[in-house]
Amino acid sequence: MASHTHSWEELAKAKRESITASIPAEWQIEAIPSTEQQRDVAGKYLWQYLSEREIEITESEATRIIEKTSEGTWTAEEVTRAFCHRASLAHQIVACLHETFFDAAIEDAKSLDVYLAEHKKPKGPLHGLPISLKDQFHIKNVETTMGYVGWIDTFQGKKGTGMEKVYESEMVKELRTMGAVLYCKTSVPHTLMSGETVNNIIGYTWNPKNRNLSSGGSSGGEGALIGLRGSPVGFGTDIGGSIRIPAAFNGLYGLRPSAGRLPYEGMANSMDGQNSVLSVVGPLSHSISSLRLLVRSLLQQEPWLHDPLVHDIPWREDRASVPKNTKLAFGVLKHDETVTPHPPVQRAIQMVVKAIEKQGHKVLEWKPPSHARGMDLILKAWRYDGGADIHAAFALSGEPMAPQVSRIYGSRVEKEQSASSIAANNVAKRVYQKEYLDYWNSTKQLTGTGNPVDAVIAPIAPFAAARPQMYGYYGYSSIINLLDYTSCTLPVTTVDKRVDLVDDGFQPLSEMDKDVAGGYDPEIYDGAHVSLQIIGRRLQEENVLALTELLADALKS
Repeated sequence: MASHTHSWEELAKAKRESITASIPAEWQIEAIPSTEQQRDVAGKYLWQYLSEREIEITESEATRIIEKTSEGTWTAEEVTRAFCHRASLAHQIVACLHETFFDAAIEDAKSLDVYLAEHKKPKGPLHGLPISLKDQFHIKNVETTMGYVGWIDTFQGKKGTGMEKVYESEMVKELRTMGAVLYCKTSVPHTLMSGETVNNIIGYTWNPKNRNLSSGGSSGGEGALIGLRGSPVGFGTDIGGSIRIPAAFNGLYGLRPSAGRLPYEGMANSMDGQNSVLSVVGPLSHSISSLRLLVRSLLQQEPWLHDPLVHDIPWREDRASVPKNTKLAFGVLKHDETVTPHPPVQRAIQMVVKAIEKQGHKVLEWKPPSHARGMDLILKAWRYDGGADIHAAFALSGEPMAPQVSRIYGSRVEKEQSASSIAANNVAKRVYQKEYLDYWNSTKQLTGTGNPVDAVIAPIAPFAAARPQMYGYYGYSSIINLLDYTSCTLPVTTVDKRVDLVDDGFQPLSEMDKDVAGGYDPEIYDGAHVSLQIIGRRLQEENVLALTELLADALKS
């Protein structure tokens, strides 16, 4: 393949340089400050490079942007240019982009402005809204590498398919139909199977709030870009936490829908055909209202008519809000009996519990079936093929696998699971799901509301964000994928080195627990976002968004 004529290093360097070269000269930053000079580049840091109008536009939520573009107060073109500029700045500082197609986006935006002028109405519910996409989405005239050097100049690693830069994912078509403007694709860890975003093309995607830390993964480019407001809203995917982890690490709201709620058809993936634990697609943004807008708009397109795996479930407005004076009950998972959350995460849990109780709602300690047993099942599913798919992708170019990925997939292909073994794992998964369901239902006897708990509040990771090469435990996020529950992140606070001190009396439960605890340093973590997740039952996206919004409001009050 490509490696026969060029080394993987040459191919990666050329691709990396092409991304930088796609940024207009007037948007290039002359000198990037070191992490020591400027740890936090979020917030107002990028304002120095932007005009007042660009600041006003890019600091706006998606709902306000659409209001302005739909009435013509802002043109879709100026909005698009503003986000292209801010995205360019973001990439130069934290390495969050794989693809830019700014010129095409600006032309699309101009067409939307013409449409508005001629028809006196917006093209659709997302008229003029720039949307960033994780580099799994196929877009016409744009490459998809998914972080693999061997996928450069191919269609998912294959040449001569006739699909290169022609094929489009189903959701891409639906977003365009609704008037969205697509302008960039964001970085991922090669394979997608890591909570840190790293690959041999763009390197490491850093956390803009604290550049000592990871932006998360595998939708880490989305998390970093939206965290820097280089995008008002974007879409990631989640097979083990890959929407929620970067959303949490970057202080965002991120929705992990249940499988079959939103269209995944036509997207690139790892281990395609592994159906025990399906990857799902969902939005990330700065507000619940933005997530609600995206999900509602997509469901209005009736995606079940175009993706055979999408359920025929329209948006349910009656579940999209919590009636006033409703007494709720929440389960709270403080510890999964495997790994202890860091002090800032423990404090975040305490803050949310206090806010809930102040509102008059009930809080119960969540003691579900063993999460360790559930994690054994999902890890087995991720390795059904012995790593054959992933190792084959690396073999295309000869590039090395990042240590964050080799921790799961090793240095060579292992024996594949038999059909009988896969079937047994699926049965064990179903048994586990039923046990968990029964436990959830049993809480009806404890809530005092006449119903089981409405949602569960839990960590997404044992830390506020991962330090490089130190993300060794995925139990808090991945268990939700095994159960296929709906989950949304809730930004809570930031790390305070004066408050979030190391627990000198800590007694680890295991070597893993010891290793995770040893990674906490208040000085290194100071200022980082701290978030939790709000977990609902399967296919309860409207309700989970409403409950997350309720808790966010409770924290503010």
